[in-house]
Amino acid sequence: MSDKPYTIRTRKVLTNKLLSRKQMIIDVIHQERANVPRAELMVKIAKMYKVKDPNNIFVFGLRTAFGGGKSTGFCVIYDDAKAAAKYEPRHRLIKNGLAKP
Repeated sequence: MSDKPYTIRTRKVLTNKLLSRKQMIIDVIHQERANVPRAELMVKIAKMYKVKDPNNIFVFGLRTAFGGGKSTGFCVIYDDAKAAAKYEPRHRLIKNGLAKP
């Protein structure tokens, strides 16, 4: 992990009880970095939302704004791994380590 700072802001936070998850748009402000790895984002989001297992967090669709310094993406936090395995696409489960390729 790099020691350069970055900030995560969430917006449009929805609690989706039917899919047993929270879903939100995340804005990552990283002025001194090119971008922030998904693993770092998942750990920081887990601390923000008090999630016990960071593997239940899926971050995807990150796009860096022109000129850098800000990225926007989507984040989904499942209540448990069983719900994640049921509703998430297989390629995201493989990326997070919840399924084998």
